[in-house]
Amino acid sequence: MRNVILPALALAGLGSLALSTHAVAEHAVPIPVAKVDVPATPGMQTAVLAGGCFWGMEAVFEQVKGVRTVTAGYAGGTRATATYDQVSTETTHHAEAVKVTYDPARVSYATLLRVYFSVAHDPTQLNGQEPDSGPSYRSAIFPQSPEQAKVARAYIDQIGTAHAFRAPIVTRIEQGQFFPAEAYHQRFFDRNPTHPYIATYDKPKVAAFKAGFPQLAAR
Repeated sequence: MRNVILPALALAGLGSLALSTHAVAEHAVPIPVAKVDVPATPGMQTAVLAGGCFWGMEAVFEQVKGVRTVTAGYAGGTRATATYDQVSTETTHHAEAVKVTYDPARVSYATLLRVYFSVAHDPTQLNGQEPDSGPSYRSAIFPQSPEQAKVARAYIDQIGTAHAFRAPIVTRIEQGQFFPAEAYHQRFFDRNPTHPYIATYDKPKVAAFKAGFPQLAAR
């Protein structure tokens, strides 16, 4: 989300849940449905996922039926350095992330992971998501329970074995607290629809989600 001059991006064909390489990784085959999932329990659950700039991640997961709230923030570092200015130095060990609060009776953790790997980001880019680079833009999952950790590891293995991507998956399973980002980062996509970064990198992700997962689209 740096202040850079961004090129225009034409919407590409969506075959097998994919857009152009500006939006998501090129799929070799469709991303499979997970073989294992977290058992549904009463009440809301949370998932914490990192995959590049949190504006786009937030925008995608806000579209999912069963998701109650999405919060942009920082995961993996300390509370004292969880500010945009400090995280941007790439020295705090945080990743830009989103906390997704969802109803497991309507959408499962493994389904959220399928959206995450399919359209929310490119899990083959190491320490960056085009056009952003640095470890704060890494692909990482922060499980909120042992069950989530088990499902996340199993799903990474499953899509790796399926050779779903043309490059190796670099997504990490990490531990660490989540801290909300500054107010001006929250719902940035909705409040700034004409922002060049949003138009170039994030609107294609939302379009890919709606085209690839119409049964999950809330709006």
